Amino acid sequence: MIISPPFLPEAGMTSTDGSKPDPMMDAVDQFELARGIYPVASDRRWHCGSHLAPDTHGEVYAIADGEVVAYRVCQHAVDPYSCNVGFVLLRHSTETGDGRKLTFYSLYMHLLPLAEYQSFGHDGTRLPEFLQKSSGVDKKGQVTPATKGSGQKVRRKDVLGFVGRYQGVTHLHLEIFMVPDDFTAYFGHTQLGVASPATATTPDCWGHTYYTIPAGQQFFAQPPGTGADNKLHGIKFTPGQTDKNALQLVVEMYFSKGAKYTNVWSIATDGSRTLLTPELVEEKDYEYDLYHRATALYDACPSDGYEMQRFGRVLSSAVTPPPNPQTWVQVTYAAGKQGYIDISKAEIRKLSDADFPSFMGWQKISDANTPFDSNGMCDINALKKLVKDAEDTGELPVIEDITEAQRAQALSTYVRMNDPVRQALRGFICNAPSEWDSKNNGTRYAKLLDEGGFYHGNQTGYDDFLKYLKEVQFWDVTGLPAGEKLWFFHPLAFIRHFRKCGWLSKGELSQIYDESTYTALGKTGEEYRELYRSAINAVFRKYRICAPIRSAHFFGQCAIESYHMMVVRESSIAIGKAVKSNHPSIMPELDGYFRSPAAAPVDVTYFGQYDGNINLGNTDPGDGIKFRGRGFKQLTGLYNYSEYWVYRGWLDRKSYDHAWFKKKEGDRFKAGPKVDNPEFIGNDTYSCVDIAGFFCVRTPLEKAADQGVSETASRAVTKIVNPYDVKSPPLRWRETQNSYRVLGDQP
Repeated sequence: MIISPPFLPEAGMTSTDGSKPDPMMDAVDQFELARGIYPVASDRRWHCGSHLAPDTHGEVYAIADGEVVAYRVCQHAVDPYSCNVGFVLLRHSTETGDGRKLTFYSLYMHLLPLAEYQSFGHDGTRLPEFLQKSSGVDKKGQVTPATKGSGQKVRRKDVLGFVGRYQGVTHLHLEIFMVPDDFTAYFGHTQLGVASPATATTPDCWGHTYYTIPAGQQFFAQPPGTGADNKLHGIKFTPGQTDKNALQLVVEMYFSKGAKYTNVWSIATDGSRTLLTPELVEEKDYEYDLYHRATALYDACPSDGYEMQRFGRVLSSAVTPPPNPQTWVQVTYAAGKQGYIDISKAEIRKLSDADFPSFMGWQKISDANTPFDSNGMCDINALKKLVKDAEDTGELPVIEDITEAQRAQALSTYVRMNDPVRQALRGFICNAPSEWDSKNNGTRYAKLLDEGGFYHGNQTGYDDFLKYLKEVQFWDVTGLPAGEKLWFFHPLAFIRHFRKCGWLSKGELSQIYDESTYTALGKTGEEYRELYRSAINAVFRKYRICAPIRSAHFFGQCAIESYHMMVVRESSIAIGKAVKSNHPSIMPELDGYFRSPAAAPVDVTYFGQYDGNINLGNTDPGDGIKFRGRGFKQLTGLYNYSEYWVYRGWLDRKSYDHAWFKKKEGDRFKAGPKVDNPEFIGNDTYSCVDIAGFFCVRTPLEKAADQGVSETASRAVTKIVNPYDVKSPPLRWRETQNSYRVLGDQP
């Protein structure tokens, strides 16, 4: 799932502050207006969108790939107040994991009319063709009819229009919602609404990692076995304090720019939270050192250890049988006290952003707990209970003659002037009616006729208001059920949250490499992309290559190293010719590794150049072809194979002399490691891709990639990947740029 906000300001493109991993959303958050807050309007009614006002009447971008459900393009503004009622409604179908389909809708309302483009210097040809003309009969000053989409597709970052205005205020009204069946299908497999979430049992894991630690757990100053030099197996552990935690703890952990960041809250018996880390705890270069830590601390299977350090659990097929290996994490367990705890213990629950844990503020708001009454009016005191606010400020006196205007003012002031409340509202996922569905008008606006209401004693004015409102509403052309409640999200909270996912859907991955690359060789891109897509996503999650800058470099290098995913076994002839002819040297090795016999001698002669190459650890006859290049980053030579076999737990590191290729016994080299089935890593799709991830963390490649998407950074990455290739750096840089156009935020 690739998603971005509807505005892409330059201020959000770069950041040197690793503690703030999403500078784009930090920048766009500043555009949210104090009036038009989700999910409560200033008149106490549902307002299931956010009003966003950038500095100019600038571009409005599609937040994700989608299909047009309905739209309205106006030639002119609507009287009175020169209101803009143009909109686009999109349906998005994507994935957040294997079998985790997510379908949601995004609405962009109050788009600038065509007649005003020139006055703001906008080029209408930047829009899709169907948005370049009025959507219906357009009479100046009146509402243009909305029209149903006819299968039009848009890409993320396509320009849908420009920011308009409503009632004199320049802003975009943005909504994100799901229909009930889609909501249940997706969130029924999360822990949304679960008071005490348990450790997830599926590999659906992304974003930040969370641990819940029960009260009374033992913390150590250092992990048992740490020496006087403060090191355990060569890894330094800064001393802390030994004690037990008096209260339950919630730990949030994430990685950014190579560092690890940790937040901790204590949870009192009444459920109130206290932040124990007023300043984020930063452990510099922790992520860059994960491979080194894993190989030092997890002797049986460093690959499992790598995942334990990142997720607190093993997500891939574990080699190490339960229980999971000890994993010592430094945690602030009381004010001013830090210690180490083994988070592999079953009583410590492990979750991620994929679980939507309640302790991070996610709440379902439905009939059972809604602060809205049967007339759709929000009660301030009911709202306070939901946001767990104990302050008395804003409570209304219990008197009979308080006016509706006073109630609305009290609620509006309470929400607008209270930042913690607004932050809490971002976690509300609300089951509510759409304001664009005319079936709800009677319930939503009936109180306007009551005493103290805006249209009290003015039936004509009320009727005119409803007539205008129905003209603006558009639900009848969407094809969605009328009169039903939907599930709404704070749009910016939704976007920020799912930006942490990074799982590439079929459609998203298809945009990375140009299809002509495949058709020129008589192939289709899909046959390769879909073969490896699940593995690519799993590897991206494991090593956090899913960060757009890193994944752009990955695909830029992969285009050359694996010939756009078409060649994962080293070829004995020219690569293009091998692909076009399905040469046996690049085909799956289904009957042992490729060699002669049974292969024709001419097809294996090329690999003889690797025999006797002690720099690769090839000391026995036939090692050249046996340990030829395989994988997305072609692993070559017995030495590199043995390192990967040890990493995956397939080979005991103590079973052989790691310098066998430097030592002789008589006229022969010492016996090297035993790797009998080298072809497995080319045949197994996960291992095939994981080899590239292994290379990324075994070398300083991630650190080089984190310098950004630039030609300098690309050349630095290339020098690590293939220092002897002097011809391909421009090609790798071009492919990196192309990939980043799909993966990154640049318009």
